[in-house]
Amino acid sequence: MREEDVELLTREIPEIVMISPEYSNRSTPVRRGVQGANPNITGILPVYAEMRNIIPEEGGRFINQLDVDQRRRVAVLGDELAKLLFGEERPVGQQMLVGQVPFTVIGVMRPKIQNSSYNGRDKDRVFIPASTHRSIFGGRYLANLVYRTSDAFRTKDVERRVFEILGRKYRFDPTDEDALRPWNTAEFEKMFGYLFMAFNGFFALVGSFTLTVGGIGVANIMYIVVRERTREIGIRRSVGATRRSILYQFFAETFVIVGVGAVLGFLISVAMVTIAAKLPANEIVGTPVLSPLVAAVTITLLAGIGFIAGLFPARKAASLDPVECLRY
Repeated sequence: MREEDVELLTREIPEIVMISPEYSNRSTPVRRGVQGANPNITGILPVYAEMRNIIPEEGGRFINQLDVDQRRRVAVLGDELAKLLFGEERPVGQQMLVGQVPFTVIGVMRPKIQNSSYNGRDKDRVFIPASTHRSIFGGRYLANLVYRTSDAFRTKDVERRVFEILGRKYRFDPTDEDALRPWNTAEFEKMFGYLFMAFNGFFALVGSFTLTVGGIGVANIMYIVVRERTREIGIRRSVGATRRSILYQFFAETFVIVGVGAVLGFLISVAMVTIAAKLPANEIVGTPVLSPLVAAVTITLLAGIGFIAGLFPARKAASLDPVECLRY
C-alpha cells in the first residue's frame, strides 16, 4: 500500500472519519549521548494520536499538520524510550539523533495501559511526521493503514469496501482474505458496547423499580398525614379554605418530601462519582462522570412519581366533608 491510498479510501468511503498512513523503520538506531536504542520509528499523520490514544504529557505536544507540510525533523517519544534516552532530564526541546539526523523532541507520550499490539508497544516507539519519514528513509510502501469509522457497528461493511477498492487498484480478488491483514479492534468495542448496554438496561430497570417503590412509600406517608390532619382540614374548610387550596397544600408537601430526597440522592451520587474517579481502575474502564441525560431522565421520573404520589392523597384530602372532619 502507498500513502495515496489514504486519499483514495477517504474519498470512496465516507464512513471513514479518520485515517493515517503508518510507515515503519526498525533498522535505524536512535541515540542521545551514550544512550541508544533500536525502536520502531513510525511515520504518521496528526489524527493518529486520537485514534491510538497517544496523549502527550504536560508541556509537550503531538505532531501537527505544519510539521507534516514542512517535513520537520520533530519527534514524539514513548514514555519508556524517553526514560532510556534522557533519564531524569526533561526531553521536550532537546535534540537526539535518528541515525545521523538530528531531531527535536516535541513531546513524550503519557503512560498508558496497552493490552495488545500489532507493531510494538507505543511506550518504546518514536513518532515522526509521515512526510519526514518518507524523505529520510525513502520508503515507498506503508507498513499499515490505520483508520476509524463513524460507528463501531459498521466496521465490517467498511472493511469489505476497503478490500473492494484496494483490490480494484492492486488487482487482487476482494474476497481473498489473505490479500490484506486487517485487525479490527472495533470488535472489542462492540463487545463492550453490548456489555455496557446490558448494564445500563439493568440499572435503569432497578432504578425505575426503586423510584416506583419510593413513590408508593411517599403516597402512603401522605395518606397517613391526611388521616392525622383530618380535624385541621375540617377547621380550614369551615373558615373558608377551598378544595383547591387543600389540594395544593398536600401537593406542595409531597413535592417537598420528594425534593429533599432528590437533593440528598444527587449529593450522594456526586460523592460516589468523585470517589470512583480517583480509583486506579479508571485507566482500564474509563473515568466516571455525571451524565446530563441520566440526570434529566431522573428528574423527569421524580417529577412524575411525585405528581402521582401526591395526586391521590391530595384529592382525598380535598374531597373530605368539613362536618365529618370536625367530628373526627
